[in-house]
Amino acid sequence: MVELKTDTSIDAMYASGQVVGRALTAVREAAGIGVSLLELDEVAREVLRAAGASSPFLGYRPSFAPTPFPAVICASVNDAIVHGIPTGYRLRDGDLVSIDCGAVLDGWAGDSAISFTVGRPRPADVRLVETAERALAAGIAAAVVGNRIGDIAHAVGRVCRDAGYGIPQDFGGHGIGRRMHEDPGVPNEGRPGRGLPLRHGMVLAIEPMLIGGGRDGYHAAEDGWTLRTNDGSRAAHAEHTVAITEAGPRVLTARNPEN
Repeated sequence: MVELKTDTSIDAMYASGQVVGRALTAVREAAGIGVSLLELDEVAREVLRAAGASSPFLGYRPSFAPTPFPAVICASVNDAIVHGIPTGYRLRDGDLVSIDCGAVLDGWAGDSAISFTVGRPRPADVRLVETAERALAAGIAAAVVGNRIGDIAHAVGRVCRDAGYGIPQDFGGHGIGRRMHEDPGVPNEGRPGRGLPLRHGMVLAIEPMLIGGGRDGYHAAEDGWTLRTNDGSRAAHAEHTVAITEAGPRVLTARNPEN
């Protein structure tokens, strides 16, 4: 069942989304050669604490997971696509990092992700990250009243495929509200004009995931959480929480606050 949010609820979700945006900004600023993933997790925890927010990631345990998630960020490095558990691994020159973070403030959730390089970037990684951001922007542009879920999926998938990248088929975006994961699912590839009609008050987490090697294959790592590319190629992830309104898509997790 898809819950339509009121304008007041969307404003509340904007507040939680801004906490997520601040956390991701702080993590990116803290990331550098020699910094551990656990240290980045602590940076995000401090932002959430200061805002009086909680983490929807910490303790989360979906059906596939062998253990509850132990952190407030997902930290996925190089060939890790998503769901990486922060460890003592220290970032190295040239690493490609994806950070996913959520926050719950006054009962409303926000969810967003960024990818970036540490130190001297590889040109291929820069292109991969830029394409993930373009795919996200295309998905957001398609998130308008009167379109359908398939229009978002098609917009994201076309950018990824045209650039020659793979897409993990079983993972994508989702509705979001009082809970981090709500209906509907938002695939990263699909046919335009198909699926659920988009209506004012729907709030979606749109999140392209790109596999640099061009194939769609992936596997779960030994920790039962991290998804890695089958061919060892690098991956990127970008995500925003977006409200669909009569005035157009409203990005609730934007890292440039609304005026």
